[in-house]
Amino acid sequence: MTGGRSRAIRVLIADDQMMVREGFSVLLGAMPDIEVVGEAVNGREAVDRVRELQPDVVLMDIRMPEMNGIDATREIVAADGAAKVLVLTTFDLDEYVYQALRAGASGFLLKDASARQLADGVRVVSAGEALLAPSVTRRLITEFSKLAEEPRLSAAHGAYGDLTDRETEVLVLIAQGLSNSEIAERLVVAESTIKTHVSRILVKLGLRDRTQAAVFAYEARLVTPR
Repeated sequence: MTGGRSRAIRVLIADDQMMVREGFSVLLGAMPDIEVVGEAVNGREAVDRVRELQPDVVLMDIRMPEMNGIDATREIVAADGAAKVLVLTTFDLDEYVYQALRAGASGFLLKDASARQLADGVRVVSAGEALLAPSVTRRLITEFSKLAEEPRLSAAHGAYGDLTDRETEVLVLIAQGLSNSEIAERLVVAESTIKTHVSRILVKLGLRDRTQAAVFAYEARLVTPR
């Protein structure tokens, strides 16, 4: 983009259905601050295209041939710390949202999202925020509950002791889905203070973003499914 404005958010769309790819490409392409730089028809191609095109955000389907979206997300996150993955889900069919988030995805979005929801989702993830659609949160919490006893939990219990009481409080509120401004209002502090706490939490726990912080909080039983 020109005229002193920041460059457009570069997006790669990975989905094995042509109509989905083309539809999302048209919707996002109409946004002045978003540029669709490429498409991929399976997870393996998505990994290769991320390496080639260096997008800011990858819209990632879960169920694809050759390599599924979870494995592709894991490889993309491991290889390129700049690309954020936004998982596409059909809600009633996908049981793998939790595994995708653990693989490093920054959030998930319904495939029937409106143009505005889709564009806002790309912007949110690009900015480093978590995107946890309220309509699929119940399924996500169910998966947290089922998998909380995995071996990683014991490591989590030992790790969060490095957090201060306030940082732990902020972590819990992140896991409950609150934004920085909402947390600031709840704790009666400046939003900039919350941003500092979030940054310190991610560094201390070795996490990539707010979404992984939310996963960590549930696995460590700092927050329990209701």
